Amino acid sequence: MCAETPDYKDTLNLPKTDFPMRAGLPKREPGWLTRWEEIGVYDRLREKEGRTPFTLHDGPPYANGHLHIGHALNKTIKDMIVRSHQMMGHDSRYVPGWDCHGLPIEWKIEEQYRKKGRNKDEVNVVDFRQECRKFAEGWVDVQREEFKRLGITGNWADPYLTMAFHAERVIAEEFQKFLMNGTLYQGSKPVMWSPVEKTALAEAEVEYHDKESFTIWVKFAVLGESELAGAKVVIWTTTPWTIPSNKAVVYGADYSYGLYEVTGTPDECWLEVGERFIFADKLAGQTFAKAHLEDGQWRRVRGVPADELAGLSLAHPLAGAEGANGEWDDPRDFRAADFVTDEEGTGFVHCAPSHGMEEYDLYRGLGMLEQVITYNVMDDGGFRADLPFFGGTYILNRKGGEGDANKAVIDKLVEVGGLMARGKIKHSYPHSWRSKAPVIYRNTPQWFAAIDKAVGDGQDQNGETIRARALTCIDKVKWTPQSGRNRLFSMMEARPDWVLSRQRAWGVPLTCFTKKGALPTDPDFLLRDEAVNARINEAFEAEGADAWYMEGAKERFLGSDYNADDWNQVFDVLDVWFDSGSTHSFVLRDRPDGTEDGIADVYMEGTDQHRGWFHSSLLQSVGTTGRAPYRNVVTHGFTLDEKGNKMSKSLGNTIAPDDVIKQYGADILRLWVAQTDYTADQRIGPEILKGVADGYRRLRNTMRYLLGAVAYYDEAERVEPADMPELERYVLHRVAELDAVVREGYARFDFQHVFQQLFNFCTLDLSAFYFDIRKDALYCDGDTARRRAARTVMDILFHRLTTWLSPILVFTMEEVWLERFPEGSVHLQDFPETPEAWKDEALAAKWAQVRRARRAVTAALEVQRVDKVIGASLEAAPVVHVREPEVLEALKTTAFEDIIITSDVRLTGDPAPAEAFRLPEVDGVTVVFEKAEGEKCQRCWKILPDVGTHKHPGTCKRCDEALG
Repeated sequence: MCAETPDYKDTLNLPKTDFPMRAGLPKREPGWLTRWEEIGVYDRLREKEGRTPFTLHDGPPYANGHLHIGHALNKTIKDMIVRSHQMMGHDSRYVPGWDCHGLPIEWKIEEQYRKKGRNKDEVNVVDFRQECRKFAEGWVDVQREEFKRLGITGNWADPYLTMAFHAERVIAEEFQKFLMNGTLYQGSKPVMWSPVEKTALAEAEVEYHDKESFTIWVKFAVLGESELAGAKVVIWTTTPWTIPSNKAVVYGADYSYGLYEVTGTPDECWLEVGERFIFADKLAGQTFAKAHLEDGQWRRVRGVPADELAGLSLAHPLAGAEGANGEWDDPRDFRAADFVTDEEGTGFVHCAPSHGMEEYDLYRGLGMLEQVITYNVMDDGGFRADLPFFGGTYILNRKGGEGDANKAVIDKLVEVGGLMARGKIKHSYPHSWRSKAPVIYRNTPQWFAAIDKAVGDGQDQNGETIRARALTCIDKVKWTPQSGRNRLFSMMEARPDWVLSRQRAWGVPLTCFTKKGALPTDPDFLLRDEAVNARINEAFEAEGADAWYMEGAKERFLGSDYNADDWNQVFDVLDVWFDSGSTHSFVLRDRPDGTEDGIADVYMEGTDQHRGWFHSSLLQSVGTTGRAPYRNVVTHGFTLDEKGNKMSKSLGNTIAPDDVIKQYGADILRLWVAQTDYTADQRIGPEILKGVADGYRRLRNTMRYLLGAVAYYDEAERVEPADMPELERYVLHRVAELDAVVREGYARFDFQHVFQQLFNFCTLDLSAFYFDIRKDALYCDGDTARRRAARTVMDILFHRLTTWLSPILVFTMEEVWLERFPEGSVHLQDFPETPEAWKDEALAAKWAQVRRARRAVTAALEVQRVDKVIGASLEAAPVVHVREPEVLEALKTTAFEDIIITSDVRLTGDPAPAEAFRLPEVDGVTVVFEKAEGEKCQRCWKILPDVGTHKHPGTCKRCDEALG
């Protein structure tokens, strides 16, 4: 630059913004949270009138610990659903809730007692329940603040709690509907039982882990005078402790069985030469191998057809044992059953109907339950004290490890010659998800809701039984993903009656009375009286469920119409899944911010809730209202580490939300959620989060550029689309396309698609294309129509991007918004309406060709820049050869030198020379590099022939005019 040439830097319209590139989210986000509370964003949104309600009903997390990454994923997805629907014109309501009753909390209080040497059973039950309530209250407060820190919007001032007095009243009322409609009954059947926790468990409370178990092959001798008398039928089991409760053996009617004889034995063997056995032919060889017999040490004597087996009975291996006192002397039933397999074992199955549902169902169908049910195992997993040989032994020890019962049974079987072989096996086994201890199947009196009995409440539009209603309603619900429908449907088809009772103290009691001396099958066994129910419910509303446990409660609730001495008060508590399954009643139906019909627009939880909350909510709702409590069910997967492993403290691969927030901020965690396909399992870890943060920075840079570009923008600058250059109209077309994509994506809860489209738009359409091209006009033009049009489009982009992205990046988009509008909040806005007229498919098709050609030119210029022939693209004036005439014509109708950011360009249809640059993916466009001719404009840096010929020294015509 010549000495006399002025410095024109201050004459440029450079972007103006204080928006920092470094976000500093961990420190700054709490300030926005405080601001939202101060201005009451959630309540102000509720004041918007004439909007269609949209309600997401919160599946209540459990109030007993800090949040884990799964909580963060779950609540963030919910928040995106709520916020996006609000901004699409709904009155989008979200009432957060907590599950407060149940064993995990009770377990914590018991642990505190054990550390102090106290016995829970010696504590007044109301005092104990109050301690549980206080514990839950403390964790509700902790979790509420942790959820709010994630940027979750909702009615935090008035959440729902299952332990609130009104909630406890409604839960009792909902239970009473089962009592009154005839589906409630008391039955004695095998249920999953936790000996450590001394209570029944639902399927949803069980998880499966590998466990090493004893496995034994046990001999049952054939009784009678037949040719098979004395031969041994052998069963295989992984639960030796169930042998004392054996009542039968079953076989498969369609399998091939044979009589086998031992012809030789190794040194260490429990078999004798000449001993005879009956096996399924397919399994005989491998069974003898378990007893260490080799080929040649046994032979098949003959086949044994199923009709020959049918007439036999068997002796229990402990029959006649000295000291058994006749406990096992009765012959064991022997019959065919359809659940026998010849894929493993021996072809025979040992039946202890008190400890297995298939055996229980078989003998219930035969009307023989009284003959086969035993009560040998107590609630703590110990054998009854008077059971010969085994009384006082335990299946599990107090901490859930192996007890002494299995060894005692095995040792006794060895002693009496009842064992063929033994070993150990590692297999998947049910465990309580709370105590992590193994569970057992145990026959015990429980309360059930019959799901195949006609409900008889007159609400039969979807079926007469609970199961029929549930199956019908499943197909009236929209499932995301659709596989959720299939999973719940198959579960509902096969599920047994619903076990409602738990043998614990902290929960809503089963508010019913049974008649003393009556059998559960007697019609007057259960007291069904609406007046009694009403007294209970009124007390619960005023005092909570503790009223059930107060002295004189039975007399108070029965009133003067009944003699309290004639009735037993039930003290079991309801399964917590019944509590949470009832929440639609006291949240959706009863609250002013609920729904008119008591149905939620959406339930959204993890995939495990197909057997949990989705399941119990459907059962409870169809049982009391005849229909489902939800219209949409959305399911997310589990969180895994970066290698795809399940997270666990023992592996040290857990990611705590609080740690992510402290390092990156909540918006980075939210962005991770938005970028994942939440319908499958998601991975998270340091490297993944680093990648998310990098993408965030690119997006933040786009928003920073926008803020600078629209600085001091005034409505007087606005240009109507019809008066804009083609480039601006093309960008508006893309905005209109995106508007549909964003709305459709948010409506179907597909945040990954929404974010990908917006991110690509910001980085490819804007930063790498439109912003790059229009930077020159924004900085260097005077008050031109082109610059005003660009600023108008930038303003349009600002309003759409900030609102479209705000359900995901709640803090960052608020920061961006406040940079322009300090008194408002982006979260009080709706998505702007986008005119359909902005769409112009013909224009879009043309500009697709322009962009394609641009890629070829910029690639050619990059080669020159890398080779240091040029330092910047403005030093170039390439010759672009275009093969297709219509493409050439399209390029000529644009200021193509501006599109490719060069000082000049020559477009030609002439054939390209051999040395021309070719980009393989852009066929038909080739580039010959030429340097721009002329001088460099000291204001815009374009190299043009006219520079230096104008009023202002060292400027081109455009810059001279801008300077005036």
